[in-house]
Order: sequence, then structure tokens, then C-alpha cells
Amino acid sequence: MTIRLDYGRAGLPVDFTHHRVQHQLGLSPAPPLENPAQAVREALLAAQLPEKARGKNSACIVICDFTRPVPNTLILSQIIPLLGIPLPQITVLIATGTHRASTPQEHLDLLGEKLLHSGIRVVDHDCDDPMTNRFVGTSPQGLEVFLDTHWLDAELKITVGLIEPHFMAGYSGGRKLVMPGVAGRATIQAWHSPQFLEHENARNGMLDNNPVHEENTAIAALAPADLICDVTLDEQRRVTGVFCGHWIDDWRRGTEFVAQQARPLIPDFVDACVTSGGGYPLDATFYQVVKGIVGAYPIVRPGGTVIIAAEMQEGIGSAHFRETLETNPDLDVLVARMSAPGWTPLPDQWQVEMLARACRQHKVIVVTEPARATELRGCHIDAVGSMDEALARLPKTATLAVIPKGPYVIPAVK
Repeated sequence: MTIRLDYGRAGLPVDFTHHRVQHQLGLSPAPPLENPAQAVREALLAAQLPEKARGKNSACIVICDFTRPVPNTLILSQIIPLLGIPLPQITVLIATGTHRASTPQEHLDLLGEKLLHSGIRVVDHDCDDPMTNRFVGTSPQGLEVFLDTHWLDAELKITVGLIEPHFMAGYSGGRKLVMPGVAGRATIQAWHSPQFLEHENARNGMLDNNPVHEENTAIAALAPADLICDVTLDEQRRVTGVFCGHWIDDWRRGTEFVAQQARPLIPDFVDACVTSGGGYPLDATFYQVVKGIVGAYPIVRPGGTVIIAAEMQEGIGSAHFRETLETNPDLDVLVARMSAPGWTPLPDQWQVEMLARACRQHKVIVVTEPARATELRGCHIDAVGSMDEALARLPKTATLAVIPKGPYVIPAVK
């Protein structure tokens, strides 16, 4: 039996003929929309976008960065003509959070040539620029909140995103475009701390009593979107749903839609789970691949193994993330230090903390390109250059689950 995992742009076929695959877990998506552009336009009109834009002299449209496969060109080509605002007064703000700025090629990939050169302004959020991040208030848990001035100063605020499972905040989209998408680094670091992440409900598909979700929703409420336009996708990244309107209510409709499609259940724990980093663009770095690891381990028995395939064309991730991994021999000791009073947050420490959660009771093996496998030494996981080598490390009697779509699926044991 051969199963193709999402891996880079091309995928990775894996022969499981001699292994005990008990479950192949994936999405059960709604059918793709026949005319997604028309569906987006109708949803925008139903949400009264022209009325909301009337009399406004400027607009800021926040979109995801290159790590999310959002059909931005499809959506923006419907939004912009309905605004009635001069193109130079429309800013497309790329929600990088603490990620690096987009390259010129990524700008082109995100927007397409026609939109990119249409006269709109395209800006990458910079979480470290004090001139473009303004204090707007304090969150319910005492976080000082800084948000991008391009967002704050716009007369009309719109977000465009993708609703999918998120390994800390429950689901992406909606409020996440604002927080952490266009927040200052200090705000993001405080939100990505053990105070929130160590809670048992800070996980995939969970919104109720999830402090990560509750806090970033409260922060987004300090400068909320006037309108959101979020979509859902199937396994071929075709649009299956469009959710426009109120930044909380209509986003929640979208999460309920995704929950019906992304929650496969199995009767018992398996010895090992073979999953993926979600393919390009999500598997571009080990930093992002952690999401697939965290998404898979809940169905693996304690002491079992998570094997994840990821191309990682950009390597480990930021220098900060790499340094934190390589200079801390015991991740649980590091997490304890993070939780202590007076701790000064490290950039990208939250992803290290989530990796520590996965590694506490499970072995993790990353399957990647041979050069990348060498680069991952010192990152608290095993890395190999082929899936055959990874599978050979499992006992012959090991029971397996396979998740070709990786972090886009929320597996669970009944």
C-alpha cells in the first residue's frame, strides 16, 4: 500500500506494504464551490461591505503571509472593487507576526502580478519597529498590547484568512490576523508564554476555556475588524466555504464548519503515527513543522513514535529559534525556567515549548532531505534522510496511523 504524504510541492509517496497501517486519517471535506469568486462576492454583499465602506477614505486589508495557502488573489479581486476607495489609499498589510518579511517573489505569489501592480500599497508588518507599533491598551491578563499603525489608522479594517486547525489557538483565521498577525513582538511573546500554552485546552480544535484563544480574542477586540472574509479549503486547496461578516460570529460559523470535516476518531492509541508538515508552504521550516508533530501525538501511546515528513527548504527557522533549541539540552528545564517569575522571553520560545510538550512522552523522527537531516542535529529529535530509515526503527509489530495532510487534521481517540 502506497500513501502520498504532503511534502514540499511534489509530495512524498511512501510504501507501507510491510507495516501495520490501521488508520489512514484525513479530512472529510464539503464539496468544493463551483464558482468560488461568485461565492466570495455574494458573501461580501450579504455582509454589506459596500455600505461599510461608504464614506471611508482609507482601508487596511490584512492578509496571511506565505506560510498559509490563502487564495488571496481570488478574494482581494472581489473585495477591492466594492470599496469605492482610491487604490493608493488601500493598504494590504501582510500579517507576519514575528515571522520574517516577505520576499519580492512571495509578494508576487501572494497577490498576483495584476493586484501587486494595481496601485494599492503592500506592506509587511514589522513587529520590531517602534514607529509602526502603537500601544492600544492592556489585555485581561495584563499584557501590554501594541498593534500596527497601518491597521489602527485605517478608516475601514478588513481581514482575509483561512480557517484551519491551530495547535495552540484552536483554529486559525478571524482574530488571529490581528493578534498575533499585526502585533508587536513584546505582546506576542507575552501571549506565547507558559501562562497560556501549558493549559490543557491550548490545543488543536479547542476554543472553550482555551486561554490562548480567549486572550487573543480580547486583544483583537481593542481594534477589531469591520469585516472578515475567511475561507475553508479541501485537500486539493479548493474553496469549500466562505465566511464573511462579523469578526467573531461569522468566524465561529467557519470553525464549526471545519470541525465537522477535520476530526477523525480512532478506537484506540497506536504505537506510531506517520504524518506530514502539511507540504509547501507550511513545511518550509522546522519551526512550522512543529505544528504537525503536536497535532499527531495525541493518538500515539506514551512511549510511542511520531514520524513526520517535511521538506524544510528554508531549514530550521529563525536564528533565535535555532539557538534556543541548540543551547538548551533539556527542554523541560527550559520550560520550567520560562514559567518562573522574572523570566525574560526569548524570541520564538513558544515553538520550543510546544516541541517540548510533544517530546515528553514520545519519540520524534523527522524525515527530510539528507542535508536538512544533518542540520537538525541538536534539535531534540531524530532526523533521517529517508522514510524507509525511519520506518525501520519501529518494531515490526507496531501499529500505525497515517495522516497525509498533517496539521490540517485533528485526530483523536474515542
